[in-house]
Amino acid sequence: MAGVELVRKGCALPIGSVTQLATIRLGKRTERRTPLIRELVPLAPLDSLVFGGWDIFPDTAYEAAAKADVLKPHHLEEVKGLLSSIRPMKAAFDRAYVKKLDGTHVKKAKTKFDLAEEIKDDIQQFKKGTGAERLVMVWCGSTEGFLDSHLVHADPAKFEHAMKTNHPAISPSMLYAWAAITSGVPFANGAPNLTADIPALQELARQHNVPICGKDFKTGQTLLKTVLAPCFKARMLGDDPDSFKTKEESKLGVLEHILQPQLYPELYGKMCHKVRINYYPPRGDNKEGWDNIDIFGWLDYPMQIKVDFLCRDSILAAPIVLDLVLFLDLAQRAGLRGIQEWLSFYFKSPMCAPQLYPEHDLFIQSMKLKNTLRWMMGEELITHLGSEYYD
Repeated sequence: MAGVELVRKGCALPIGSVTQLATIRLGKRTERRTPLIRELVPLAPLDSLVFGGWDIFPDTAYEAAAKADVLKPHHLEEVKGLLSSIRPMKAAFDRAYVKKLDGTHVKKAKTKFDLAEEIKDDIQQFKKGTGAERLVMVWCGSTEGFLDSHLVHADPAKFEHAMKTNHPAISPSMLYAWAAITSGVPFANGAPNLTADIPALQELARQHNVPICGKDFKTGQTLLKTVLAPCFKARMLGDDPDSFKTKEESKLGVLEHILQPQLYPELYGKMCHKVRINYYPPRGDNKEGWDNIDIFGWLDYPMQIKVDFLCRDSILAAPIVLDLVLFLDLAQRAGLRGIQEWLSFYFKSPMCAPQLYPEHDLFIQSMKLKNTLRWMMGEELITHLGSEYYD
């Protein structure tokens, strides 16, 4: 919210936003057609955006931003008017799913279904109160405790019954996803929660012609992995068993899907990926990713890469949220529904069809995103073959 307002007021550039700053090549390289993406596809203009949300604390957006201490005071003061006018709606919250948080600004209802219906009412009241023509919902809440797939996630009827009986396999983020989808509102999940990555909500998304995507915004150290790992694979450089030692919790999936150890057992069959996350209070919202990457090359000679990435989580995530809002709105107007795999570019654990493995390679994801935009606008898809230049 603050960033968009600063951009609208001419106080900042939308750095990090693909929708606002990136260009896209059209046709052959000799044609030299490279418009901005926002000039190619009919994205909603920033001046048309209005904001709202839910929180377990009653603070205005300005008060919450001041407490978070992410933005500098001069930036906050510049947008104090807008942020002070945005008060959160009461949240659907259950401490059983986020044990380290508690708040008083929460909804009270007999069942989870009733809570979800209240969220749907909030959506309609927000739309009516702001005069917005179209809506998009993005889950930016805290990570919920791990939930595995359950039989109650199998179809919409089982899911609705589970909400009415307060089944523990239905988390708060699922209530928001259900409310959004059944209200015809596109939904993106920015956390690693299961949320909409279940058959019931995916079927509802198809029924209601709603595009959905997720999971877990691709920021920080995982972003670097999706750049480095394709480099090793493209050059057929091996990965030593002690590589990718970091300070984060284990997330092996990204590397497994990029490096494909089942296809290259000599290079990646013994891959060991250890990650650990430690919260360090003096850093606040900032994160520091330390990577030690041991690789081997020709004749098995060892090499090593070290990366120290001090990043700002919220600063990296904010343009992702903006892009997802604009692209999901575009997708719905283009008649797309269900999982939007072309938006995998923005996620650490991309949603995809059950029979597929997720695509994690950042460069393939970028090509898929841009080719989808070309396809939407009737432009030729780019394969980068280029043989016609040499005929």
